[in-house]
Amino acid sequence: MKLNHRLLAPLALVSLAMAPAVMAQPEPQPALVDLANPLMGTDSSPELSHGNTYPAVVVPWGMNAWTPATGRAGDGWIYTYGARRINGIRQTHQPSPWMGDYGAFSLFAETGPVRVGEDDRASWFDHKAEESHPYAYRVYLADYDVTAEVAPTARAAQFRFTFPASEEAHILLDAHAGGAMVRIDPEHRRILGYVRNNKGGVPGNFANYFVARFDHDFTVSRTWEGNGSTLGDAASREGDHVGAVVTFRTRAGEQVGVQVASSFISPEQAQRNLDAEIGTDGFEQTRAKARQAWESEFQRIAVDDPDIDNRRTFYSALYRMLQFPRVFHEIDAAGRSFHYSPYDGQVHEGPLYTDTGFWDSWRAVFPFLALMYPERDGEIMQGLANATRESGWLPEWASPGHRDMMIGSNSAIVIADAYAAGVRGFDVDTLYQAMVRNATTSAGRPIDREGRVLRAVGREGIELYDRLGYVPYDAGIPESAARTLEYATADFALSRLAGMLGKAADARRYARRAQNYRKLFDPQTGWMRGRNRDGSWQAPFDPLKWGDAFTEGNAMQYSWSAVQDVQGLIDLMGGEHRFVDRLDGVFTTPPRFDASYYGQVIHEIREMQVADMGQYAHGNQPVQHMIYLYDWAGAAWKAQAHAREVMRRLYSATPDGYPGDEDNGQTSAWYVFSALGFYPVTPAVGEYAIGSPLFRRVRLTMPGGRILTVEAEGNGPGNVYIQSASLNGQPWNRPWLSREALRAGGVLHFVMGPRPNPAWGAASADAPYSLSRPHRTEDILQR
Repeated sequence: MKLNHRLLAPLALVSLAMAPAVMAQPEPQPALVDLANPLMGTDSSPELSHGNTYPAVVVPWGMNAWTPATGRAGDGWIYTYGARRINGIRQTHQPSPWMGDYGAFSLFAETGPVRVGEDDRASWFDHKAEESHPYAYRVYLADYDVTAEVAPTARAAQFRFTFPASEEAHILLDAHAGGAMVRIDPEHRRILGYVRNNKGGVPGNFANYFVARFDHDFTVSRTWEGNGSTLGDAASREGDHVGAVVTFRTRAGEQVGVQVASSFISPEQAQRNLDAEIGTDGFEQTRAKARQAWESEFQRIAVDDPDIDNRRTFYSALYRMLQFPRVFHEIDAAGRSFHYSPYDGQVHEGPLYTDTGFWDSWRAVFPFLALMYPERDGEIMQGLANATRESGWLPEWASPGHRDMMIGSNSAIVIADAYAAGVRGFDVDTLYQAMVRNATTSAGRPIDREGRVLRAVGREGIELYDRLGYVPYDAGIPESAARTLEYATADFALSRLAGMLGKAADARRYARRAQNYRKLFDPQTGWMRGRNRDGSWQAPFDPLKWGDAFTEGNAMQYSWSAVQDVQGLIDLMGGEHRFVDRLDGVFTTPPRFDASYYGQVIHEIREMQVADMGQYAHGNQPVQHMIYLYDWAGAAWKAQAHAREVMRRLYSATPDGYPGDEDNGQTSAWYVFSALGFYPVTPAVGEYAIGSPLFRRVRLTMPGGRILTVEAEGNGPGNVYIQSASLNGQPWNRPWLSREALRAGGVLHFVMGPRPNPAWGAASADAPYSLSRPHRTEDILQR
């Protein structure tokens, strides 16, 4: 077809004349929740982690998450992006592949002959026929021509399976190995049962009770045990590994719905959770409510910026962070919180949270909760008080009860920081007593109510630490230097809380112990170093040796751990210029390493090596704050440059989008804070070191409803340096912000540029808090 271009010309002029009006129409903006990508971090393996995550279908802090499963039950890598077959959609409580799962069971749909085993039934799928959102998941199971969908509540979920025309359309419930029971109730279209699978940290009566309610009658129902060779008509089965399958006749496109809920308390409570959280809602209603739950949280930090990739990464990280710690309490018929205790096996009133390791999450996850969610944080703290009463000890790593993992007594940091932030509504006296007990009792001695040793509580080597001021290298206690440094930070937190509670003698005692980091600083090498009982240094010494005296790191990384007294560390290193030079050296030293302590190259080492950022190992938590220490040494512009480089190079909303383990939200929390432009380095003080804001404008709704707007004029990929700043119209030259200033709301305005302004934030008097040089009267009085 030929067109008359002369006739088209006037039309073209009309179109051009109308163009400005058309262009002026704003493009519809996606909901913030739809920017989040749950597949971020799923391209991982034990050898190299890009997050070690799975696409969790969950509501914020929900008790249960659901995820497609490509791996076998019991394998920590539930879902890996490179896999090609799915064998179920699993209820999971796994915080990390290294911790394993508990209380897990799966649903799956198929057609034709019943296939029970995970490998036998697994269906091919493709990411092009997969939709993953925080609030819903959908996938096409190609081998069966079935589309599977799930949408969550806190303790329940809705499934929807779309079948082809089939005389043999099946839905399986796999209770997984580890002890289970299933019972089919055709009259009420239900499957009921329990699972006991876990990786430890629970009493002998632990169980996750479930109920699955179908919206179709069954034509056939069967149960199985083991690998499915015993598939038969028995209405119930109990054993190590059992499951159930129900069959339907379906028309092409017919949808079968399943409503599922679970409880750690009882079968009756599982049914109550189903009735309370699903009720008469259909699939779309549950999906919409879950979507709104996420959108409400995301709207509290509304980002306005033209770079959609950065916004996607931000909300993907925020989605991950707001999953932890996980609710473990349930709601009774009267609307009160109560919980099964994974500590003593009894049911108690009150809240309880789990699935977090404080070694990771004290650094940024809990400071975020204390800043933005004080009521939620208060409930979490009360849960810690409940856990203490039920077990006698503060949990350092709970999943769901005490787990023997990582070092330190970092629960003290979380509690003190919450109280300093004004978080209330919890039994602080019980927690303070537990903090002191943790700080004065040797690990390995405490036992639980069943006589089992709880090696993850207390402090290993505390007697030597009390006497010498450090845990000696030659005492046979692994990772001695890391323990000393972490004990000192926890002692600082104890000192802060003691002071706030009016316990002046305790405040002074623990403030002195907070200076114990000094005992490990070797002036000859300039690094923290293992030290023997007689005061001699560990020898031979290689600052690039991982492990040994340190935990998942080396001396170059752990030497920056004195977050409570950065000025004291500056002084030890010879002043600001030498301090900055040593910080620079972490980035410029090639990523060589000595892995002999482990006998292999652990994934944390490999992640440092491949990142091409020298010895800076952002993929693990101990060094993540290091960038912000430039703010204490008159070189805030270097913090700005490095923070933006890490955000740009090491994070993205893609399956390989994390630089290492995403542990309990911590690596995400680093990004969330850093993208806002500030980061909590020193706990229990209420100050945030300033970096480089990523976005042009962010609107934060603070507790109480006040609005804080963070503006970055001229911001962009090339303009990463702060030229000037103001807070509510007044010039702001300090490289830190107080919690009070942030919560008060107003406008925090930055002017950004392509070149450093070395004068901004450089005055020594304007540096953030240090124990050696406090800038508050009450801190001076406590010394």
